[in-house]
Amino acid sequence: MMNPPAISVIVPLYNAEKYIGECLDSLLAQTFKDFEVIVVDDCSTDNSLAIAKSYLEKFGGRLKISRMYVNSGKPSLPRNKGLTVSRGEYIYFMDNDDLITPTAFEELYTLAKDYDADVVYCEKYYVCGENRENLRLTSVQKPVFVDKPTFETDSFPERIKKILEGSFLVMPWNYLARRDLLIENEISFPNIIRDDSIWQCNLIFSAKKILRVPNAVYVWRSVKNSITRVEKTPQQTINFWLNPVILGVKILHETLNKFDFFKKNPQHHYVMLNYFIIGSLGNDNFFRASFQIQPFVIYETIKQEFGDKLGEQDVLVSVLCTAFNTQQKNFAINHQKFNQFAAQAQNRIKELETQLADSRRRVAELEAHLN
Repeated sequence: MMNPPAISVIVPLYNAEKYIGECLDSLLAQTFKDFEVIVVDDCSTDNSLAIAKSYLEKFGGRLKISRMYVNSGKPSLPRNKGLTVSRGEYIYFMDNDDLITPTAFEELYTLAKDYDADVVYCEKYYVCGENRENLRLTSVQKPVFVDKPTFETDSFPERIKKILEGSFLVMPWNYLARRDLLIENEISFPNIIRDDSIWQCNLIFSAKKILRVPNAVYVWRSVKNSITRVEKTPQQTINFWLNPVILGVKILHETLNKFDFFKKNPQHHYVMLNYFIIGSLGNDNFFRASFQIQPFVIYETIKQEFGDKLGEQDVLVSVLCTAFNTQQKNFAINHQKFNQFAAQAQNRIKELETQLADSRRRVAELEAHLN
C-alpha cells in the first residue's frame, strides 16, 4: 500500500455544476502535491458528479469520489463520510463553490510540521463575488490578530473567552487538523444547522497544540443560495431555527461533558450552551420574528418542537428561557434607542427644512429688491 498522503482534502458536493470545476482546478494548481481529494456527492441532481469524475485522470489517482445513498440536505454527513475514507496525516475541509490559493497546502503543512501542531488556524481569508469578482482580504474575527505563528494557551477559560469574543472563526475551512485528533476524539459534524459551531468547540477543547497564523489561503465565494438566506415569514423563522437549537444544545451538552473541566465548572458549561443558542438563532432573527407574532403562537411552536421529549431536555429549557428573555430585553432596548434617534433625526430634518425655506425666502426677497 502506498504511504498515506500528508493532507486529505474533503469536499462535500451537491448541485454545484457551476463551481466544482473551478474548485478542483484550484486544487490541481497547488505547489504542494502530497495530498488526496475526497469528493462526497450528496445525491446531486445536476451535472456536478459528472464534472467531478472528469477530473479523475487529471489528479492521477489522488482524487476519490464517494456518494451518499440518501440526500442529507447539509454538508455535515458528507464531511463525516469523507473523514472515514481519508488517509491523510492532516484533514482540510473545503466547500464545493470555493477556491484555495496555489501555495495554500505548502504554507499550512510546513507550519503544521515545523511547530508540531495539532491544529493550524487561519485568522483571515479572501472573499469574492459569485463570478470571482471583487477579490479582497477579510475576516469577521474579533478583536485582535497575530502577525506571526502563535500558539494558543492551553487554558480552558482562556479558550472559552476567545470563542465568546469571536477570536475563533467557526468555518471549518479555517482549520487544518490532525486526522488522529479528529478520529480519537470523535470530532464530527452533527447533521443540524450550525453544525460547524459544535465541531469547532469539540476541536478547540480537544486539541493540545493550536497554532494561530496570519496566513490567508482560502477564497470564499459569496453565493446567494444558502438556505439560511432565504426570506421567511416570522412563523417560518421560528420553526426554522428552533429545532436545530433543541438538537444542537443536546449534542453540545453531551460534547462538553466529555471534558472534566466542564463537569467541574457548570458556570462555564452554561456559558457555552448560551453562546450556542444565541448564535444558532440566526443573529437575532429568531427574536426579531418573535416580536411580530402572538406569544401563544411561540408557545405552541416550542411545545410542538419539544414534543414528548420535554423531560429529556431540562438543560435546554433553562438556557433557552434565559437566552430568550435576555435577547428580548436587548432587542427592546435597542429598538427604543433607535426610535429615539429616529425621532431626533426627524426633528432635525424639520429644523433644516425650515431654515432652508427661510433662506429661499430671503434670497427671493433679495432678488426682488435688486430687480
